[in-house]
Amino acid sequence: MISLEFLVATGIGAVTATAIYLVLRGRTWPVIIGLSLLGYAVNMFIFAMGRLWQNAAPILAEGGRVADPLPQALVLTAIVIGFATTGFVVELALRSRHESGSDHVDGHEPDHGPVSRPSDRAA
Repeated sequence: MISLEFLVATGIGAVTATAIYLVLRGRTWPVIIGLSLLGYAVNMFIFAMGRLWQNAAPILAEGGRVADPLPQALVLTAIVIGFATTGFVVELALRSRHESGSDHVDGHEPDHGPVSRPSDRAA
């Protein structure tokens, strides 16, 4: 019988492997998606390390078990920061595409010669 921990670990591993594959691609959009997926995998990992508490109060009470709110707070903060960072990286990728004329990460296509910039063509 497969345990829930095994399924969660396998899911986190699959998302991480997909993220690493996309980050190693040569185009900017797969790199951005890979970085986002890597952030999601880290969030799932942090959340899973916080354990699932049943019948535990989220706030300190007299006696009894208390759930740890720190993993949830860390994940919520990471989601907000990841969203802002993704927006910034998308803007950088769009600017790079506009400046270089290519969406390849090093600025030129591997099978073609150097790409002329739009500003070089106007002069």
